[in-house]
Amino acid sequence: MAEVNLLRRYPNGKRSVQSRAERKTEELIRIARQYGQEYFDGPREFGYGGYRYDGRWIPIAEDIIAHFNLKSGMRVLDLGCAKGFLVKDLMKVQPGLEAFGLDISEYALLHCEPEVTGRLHIGNVKKLPFPDASFDAVVCVNTLHNLPREEAVAALREIERVSRHGNSYVQVDSYRNDEERKIFEDWVLTAYTHGYPDYWKQIFDEAGYTGDYFWTYVL
Repeated sequence: MAEVNLLRRYPNGKRSVQSRAERKTEELIRIARQYGQEYFDGPREFGYGGYRYDGRWIPIAEDIIAHFNLKSGMRVLDLGCAKGFLVKDLMKVQPGLEAFGLDISEYALLHCEPEVTGRLHIGNVKKLPFPDASFDAVVCVNTLHNLPREEAVAALREIERVSRHGNSYVQVDSYRNDEERKIFEDWVLTAYTHGYPDYWKQIFDEAGYTGDYFWTYVL
């Protein structure tokens, strides 16, 4: 298990944290947690404000493929895949790679990229519909914190179960000080579980997770 930033080449977007905080309500959070049209393609206060493919996941796909030494014919799974942007780019970067995704959002899967039609599954990461050791690598980016703690532990155990040789990577929202925690709490709509990196490491240990990991800091 190693701390490695496989999203280091992901572009930093500008966030209007104050505007989000001023509009944030329990009703808005409830709607965002449905992961429907409002969350992906509705107004910005509900979530992404329009989740559209622009190729920004290509460098991340390159780094994932290099990190796990993925070759044509091997199988990789993206948990929390949304509309399948990373799944698409993994196959684009490494032709012949068998890439698949899973997401809880029916809306996202119904509006997925055409290239990944039939490769995305509806489901919850706490119980994966795949056999043991069925993937050469499993990645789960900015998804686990959207689960209650006990479900996050279950999801990590499932990642261990379906990945081969501990080849997995998770990235979760975190913060390093009180200022970053305040920004996180003002901005994030869907998180149930969050904490400092040491808190997440306790969860990893409880789950027996042996893969790699890193943190998303909302700055």
